[in-house]
Amino acid sequence: MNDSVDLRSDTVTRPTPEMRRAMAEAEVGDDVFGEDPTVNRLEARAAEIMGKPASLFVPSGTMGNQIAVQVHTSPGHEIICDERSHVVLYEMGGLAKLSSCVTRTVATEDGILHWDEIRGRVRPPSDHYLGTGLIVIENSHNVAGGRVYPEGVIEELCEGARAAGVRVHMDGARIFNAATHSGRRVDEVAAPVDSVMFCLSKGLGAPVGSMLAGSREFIDRARLVRKALGGGMRQAGVLAATGLVALEKSPRDLPTDHANARYLAESLAEMPGIAIDPKKVETNIVIFDVSGTGMSSDEFCARLKENGILAIGLDPRRTRMVTHHDVNREGCEKAVAAVSEILH
Repeated sequence: MNDSVDLRSDTVTRPTPEMRRAMAEAEVGDDVFGEDPTVNRLEARAAEIMGKPASLFVPSGTMGNQIAVQVHTSPGHEIICDERSHVVLYEMGGLAKLSSCVTRTVATEDGILHWDEIRGRVRPPSDHYLGTGLIVIENSHNVAGGRVYPEGVIEELCEGARAAGVRVHMDGARIFNAATHSGRRVDEVAAPVDSVMFCLSKGLGAPVGSMLAGSREFIDRARLVRKALGGGMRQAGVLAATGLVALEKSPRDLPTDHANARYLAESLAEMPGIAIDPKKVETNIVIFDVSGTGMSSDEFCARLKENGILAIGLDPRRTRMVTHHDVNREGCEKAVAAVSEILH
């Protein structure tokens, strides 16, 4: 339905008029040859913003994460990550399929890995196993409800990992949301980690693409892995142009998205049968338990859709709504009204 309020994800946004103009006017070349000037500008700007020596434009966040894993590890290495992290749940088993790595997942309440909790899981190589090759953290953490790493936690984790000879990769798909919540620059958030991936097509609203950033040597190797995975694009400047607009213009709108998410959370908390703690909604992701309504999450979402609201069921109990720049406060008010309608 054309007039629906789409809260399924911040990936559903449409390109802004400025992005469409940038696509039409983009100067292009063959990026596999390193000759697309718009891609080159995007990669330089993304590296600068992240405070890393270099970056690489990739088609998706999943590809960016999987490239990082391949560069940082060897087949048989163990990867430590939260059990609900994106690299475990939503990347088609790529850690095993593409990099032949073993995961050592950690159960956390809020998606945040603390060094004291994982130091005992870090293993050096022996004649029985290759040991820990990588730690992956997710910031903000999607399935944990957009939770953000508190200041100091990443620094302590990376310091411990570095002393153990283990690298740390950040799945920072929504790192700009994380930085907005914490009141820090994104380069400060990303500074401790060895590599970081962030999406242009989520909170920032570009139609396609993600960035992978790290050392120059890391990115040189990552470029080869990207080609092996089929990610070598040609005149990709038409896409990179939207990423440049997103980097410069979109972060300023994120506080509004966060405010709309808090509005949703506070409103839903007052609804009978719905369980959510608004204090835990830190960014643009709102996850709530609908089991008290007597409906499954799929049933709940189906009823919402009948009322012009699109949401996603994460599991039989939990439903997710994500705010973004294509849904304003009026749209969120319509969502609240629709929930009230189906519960009464």
